[in-house]
Amino acid sequence: MNPVSIYRDPSQPIAARIADLLAQMTLVEKCAQLVCDFGLETPDVNFSMDLARQHLSNGIGVISSRHRIRKTRQTAAFLNAVQTFLRNETRLGIPALVFGEGLHGYMAHEATSFPQAIGLASAWDTDLHERVFQVVAKEMRARGAQYALSPVLDVARDPRWGRTEETYGEDPYLISRLGVAAVRGLQGECFNGAADKVLATAKHFSAHGQPEGGTNCAPANYAERTLRDELFAPFEAAVREGKIGSVMASYNEINGIPSHSNPWLLRDLLCGEWGFEGLVVSDGWGVDDLYRLHAVAVDEADAAELAFKSGVEVELGSCFRQLEHAVRAGRIPEAELDAAVAKLLQVKFQLGLFENPFVDEEKAVAVTNCAEHKALALEAAHKSIVLLKNEGNLLPLDKSNLRSLAVIGPNADALRLGGYSGDPGCGESVLSGIRKKAGNAVEILYAEGCGLTLSPGTAGELWDLDEVIVPDPARDAMLIAEAVATAAKADAVLLVLGDNEQTCREGWSEQHLGDRDSLDLPGRQEELLQAVAATGKPVILLLINGRPASINFAAEHVAAILEGWYLGQATGPAVADVLFGDVNPGGRLPITFPRSVGQIPAYYYRKPSARRGYLFSNKEPLFAFGHGLSYTTFAYNNLRLSADKITADQSTTLAVDVTNTGSRSGDEVVQLYIHDVLSERVTRPVKLLKGFQRITLQPGETRTVMFEVGREQLQFWGESMQKVVEPGKFELMVGGSSQNLSMAFLEVTGG
Repeated sequence: MNPVSIYRDPSQPIAARIADLLAQMTLVEKCAQLVCDFGLETPDVNFSMDLARQHLSNGIGVISSRHRIRKTRQTAAFLNAVQTFLRNETRLGIPALVFGEGLHGYMAHEATSFPQAIGLASAWDTDLHERVFQVVAKEMRARGAQYALSPVLDVARDPRWGRTEETYGEDPYLISRLGVAAVRGLQGECFNGAADKVLATAKHFSAHGQPEGGTNCAPANYAERTLRDELFAPFEAAVREGKIGSVMASYNEINGIPSHSNPWLLRDLLCGEWGFEGLVVSDGWGVDDLYRLHAVAVDEADAAELAFKSGVEVELGSCFRQLEHAVRAGRIPEAELDAAVAKLLQVKFQLGLFENPFVDEEKAVAVTNCAEHKALALEAAHKSIVLLKNEGNLLPLDKSNLRSLAVIGPNADALRLGGYSGDPGCGESVLSGIRKKAGNAVEILYAEGCGLTLSPGTAGELWDLDEVIVPDPARDAMLIAEAVATAAKADAVLLVLGDNEQTCREGWSEQHLGDRDSLDLPGRQEELLQAVAATGKPVILLLINGRPASINFAAEHVAAILEGWYLGQATGPAVADVLFGDVNPGGRLPITFPRSVGQIPAYYYRKPSARRGYLFSNKEPLFAFGHGLSYTTFAYNNLRLSADKITADQSTTLAVDVTNTGSRSGDEVVQLYIHDVLSERVTRPVKLLKGFQRITLQPGETRTVMFEVGREQLQFWGESMQKVVEPGKFELMVGGSSQNLSMAFLEVTGG
């Protein structure tokens, strides 16, 4: 190793350091920089010199920090050992870029676990969202990871899909706003390698959230206008506004072309039209899928060449080691390979990894799930809970008038975290949180009620296991009988039902399924629900789950319903605080609840010709997008526009006075929807979300909420596939959900 090489000198410009290093690299070493070798992911928590020599001898571009049981100090020590090996045992001493999952907290043992993505979306709070991802970045960097494979920006329009829980719901605008907030939390305003920031990744690009049949990785056959107006929109916002540093190709195909081999998607649109200059990365083994799933390549080498030529620059896998042969054969110019390597090296230099790739184990322990981060996890859980129904104001429960409460259900005494969760090691179940909150004032009774799946283990272990074992019917019958007896002894019942990490998850192979062809509660939970309701006791249903559920019986017969999704490590305290009224729920649904799987697609921004209805069925959803109740009430008054007639290049301000008309403080999510009354050629949705603000009001308090409406809110992809603002009349609708709205009219002149 030459100690005076320019690339070793931190005083030199990064461009000069990259050029110097590239000039010294062999073709094999360059190819090694474009792969992520998963060969170090073994059950052993300790570093193996033999494995390192086997997999890292020519250096490595990216490695994974994921591990089933490795804890904070062990992770830091392991990654320090890897970086030491690369520095001392490889020819050029190039450090590794370490990736980690950060969907709802750093996916690592002992890291802070926030509500699952669909839960965070239910908060409708961009400030909270940015603060959550600031914590994700801090905990990743403290342990030695610098590259987050987050956020997920898929538009989830088919809740049969098991990865619905990983998304921010069905609406492109809401996803865009939360996506940009997540990127800024992870990277800052623009990635520059700051000590408490990481490189963020927008995934999965693209059209991954409404797969054919609702099954993971299935084709996405959508017209370009639908792609641009709706499914691409969150990614474009992440690139143009968030200045995201990495974009991940999706496993699926769009109009017959797999995303990993789609030059129009990755080169022409993403890099050309949108001006993206960061890393285009494959999904894990997504390049392999070109030959083993999509059948558009012969083998690893063919797949690697096809993906690279299509715009994939870094692979989470090892096929790109085969690019050496394509370069030697003249099918790929070495200059193009150098350009991809230079992009990755740029990130490593920005992060300062050549000077110091190591982390302090003590600092990692101090930062991980510290008191400040735990408090934020509780705040996020509070804000994510959605009150769907509260007939007769059953909630909040009054401890002074309640002698006993039965807590029943398969999710009552288990900490459900959802996929990509790791294990915080400090979380509390619903039952635990309620027992602590109730103290000696209320007797808490418990019954399991029925099973979900029989596989033992924590959230992460359940999520990883291929086999899903259904419960024994005889045991379930016994548990249901016990639950009914328990309910009969109590003054009121909290039923905690929904999913676990096996009944809703990423189905990454035919041996590891996670999608379902039903939205009904899995197992015998519906039977349990009806049996408990038949006791006549007041029943509160709490859903802990990963996708909307078709809870028709509950919607009609249960007095109060709460949607919690997966609430993270603070599940127990957050539920208890809401249940007993210490916290007033203010979350809103980021996705529609259909009455049945037959209503899919049920997303709210339907076209005028959609949803004519079905025989013998109500065509309206169980619970609409944006819906959520409160322990107080709100009134909207004095809706007005600063100008009710504008040109296409002007804007107006819509203002509305929102008043808390109840007796307790509460949060309202004020939502703005727009409808183009008469479009010239291209049909437009009946309404589209174009603004929202979550506000807190004290009893009797009034606040004026304002939204700017102009080209950004009114434009769409017109007949000639250009963004246009059509002249004509627009309905501007404001309210607390997509179905409870006040209206004003705006006239737009010119085009």
